[in-house]
Amino acid sequence: MTRGTKVLMLILLGVLVAGAVYLRLLTRRVAVPPPEHGEEVARTRLSEAALQASAGPSQTATFYFPSYEQGTLVAEQRSVTWAESDTDRIRQVLLAQIEGSRQGASRALPSTAGIRAVFLAGDGTAYLDFSDQTLADFKPGIASECLAVYAIVDSLAANIPAVKRVKILVEGREVDTLDGHVDLTGVFVPNLNPLFPSP
Repeated sequence: MTRGTKVLMLILLGVLVAGAVYLRLLTRRVAVPPPEHGEEVARTRLSEAALQASAGPSQTATFYFPSYEQGTLVAEQRSVTWAESDTDRIRQVLLAQIEGSRQGASRALPSTAGIRAVFLAGDGTAYLDFSDQTLADFKPGIASECLAVYAIVDSLAANIPAVKRVKILVEGREVDTLDGHVDLTGVFVPNLNPLFPSP
């Protein structure tokens, strides 16, 4: 083997080693999965920070929470500094539902719920777009799902007069049911007795 061939072999070996090291680093970078729902969590945290910075007088708000044991909605009064726009107020109501009752009632939305977007149409329809994680932690059953939905709907209508009806979306799309029971293909109008609909 000539000296030139040996030098060429050493150079090729060095290139192969460097390529193998680079490939290993590249596969590590690709193999690390991004954090789940990072965008939704970040968006919710930004919403919370923006809404907490609201200035102005405090007002009494009425939020409804499910009481699964009694099969009813329970009203809870809180002092709130409302945001200026109705869409930000909608977010405030949803964040209160995610926080849950301060008086021992159940949650309407799980603590893992993510608010992707809200929109209030001119006809009074509030469109609520949740992350898919929102559907993961509901108490099963038609009565509990119904109470959870109407806790949100009634809380929005009680505090934001512009909201006349509510449409629930998940990941920007219409879904058939909440967790297999409540039909989400239509809109919901306020009803303080959701298990006993008025005629």
